[in-house]
Order: sequence, then structure tokens, then C-alpha cells
Amino acid sequence: MPKILIVDDEEGIRMLYSMELQDEGYEIITLPDGNGLLEVLEKQRPDCVIMDIKMKEFSGLDLLQQIRKRYYDLPVILNSAYSSFKVDLKSVAADYYVVKSSDLTELKEKLRLALEARIPQDMSDRS
Repeated sequence: MPKILIVDDEEGIRMLYSMELQDEGYEIITLPDGNGLLEVLEKQRPDCVIMDIKMKEFSGLDLLQQIRKRYYDLPVILNSAYSSFKVDLKSVAADYYVVKSSDLTELKEKLRLALEARIPQDMSDRS
């Protein structure tokens, strides 16, 4: 069962995504912000991170840079209410960029693609 980390400062978003993705068969971990993010990544070893960009005390783009330094191959989906961040150079390091919506079809599709892209790599690591 793939493990997904959701980082978003809006509790309603975390709850919605958790319920929807658990229904799809994913194990879910949530964080309300970037506090302890690297520690959670180290201990929990999620298969993908879905992260908001604009959080009260943290920039998802800055957190993405931290993730890329230590976990280069970990898929990250930036998830924001603002499409304007798509053109920010820092967002290029993300695997996917999804604009927030109550319809999670696009998010689920990008998550599936991110996990599928990671499978061959994980299998080659075992040999």
C-alpha cells in the first residue's frame, strides 16, 4: 500500500484528501506545516508528498528545495490554490503541479503517474 504524505495548513484540505485517498487504497500521513518535515520523511518513508505552497509560516517551494537536497527521487506534487506559482522557477523541481479543487480527479491522476514512475526505480534498487 503506497504511503502518501500530505502537507497543508488547511485542516479541511488535509481531511478531504485523507478520506479520498484512503478510499483509493493509500496509507496517509498528514502534517499541518513544514515543522519536522525532514524527520517525518526519514522515519515514515512516504512514496509521494502532496504539498501546499502557501502556508502560514512556510513556503512549499522552500520546503521542496529541502526535500530535493536529501530525497532527490521522492515524487512531490505541489498543490496550490494559485496557478501563478506554476511559472516560479522553484516549482520546476516538483514532479507535478495541481491547482486545488474540490474535484480530486487531476490530483489522483498525477499521484498515480508519480507512483508509477517510481516503481521501476524501486525494483532496480532491490537487485
